[in-house]
Amino acid sequence: MGVGDANTMGNVHGGLIMKLCDEAAGMAATKHARRPSVTVAVDSMFFHSPVHIGSLVTVQAEVSWVGRSSMETKVVVSAENVITGEIIHTNTAYFVYVALDENGRPTPVPPLLCETDNERENFSRAAARQAYRLEQRKQGNL
Repeated sequence: MGVGDANTMGNVHGGLIMKLCDEAAGMAATKHARRPSVTVAVDSMFFHSPVHIGSLVTVQAEVSWVGRSSMETKVVVSAENVITGEIIHTNTAYFVYVALDENGRPTPVPPLLCETDNERENFSRAAARQAYRLEQRKQGNL
């Protein structure tokens, strides 16, 4: 991250980190669906540690849940001090995307294949988050 990415405190702008997360998560969703996919929701994003100028930022995104046409992606961000090698987890967030057909309408996506116990547990947690989001939306809270 360079000087142009940071505020006067030398910390990378949170909005830039959010943009990187959206881009990585969107690519993961698009790759899974093999369809254009657009952002529908972003769960809370907490910044546990600042990202400083000169840090190497890594954004990892994976699809964690799939519905009929929507997908949740888990995004994990870390920052590495390239001099010391220290890696710090800066934040985790969950994004929801919907896949679109040729007319820009929601279209079905392939199921998520969960092969390990860890993948099944992650899917279960993601399904609970999606149920919560839908309930909040139904109640007018979102």
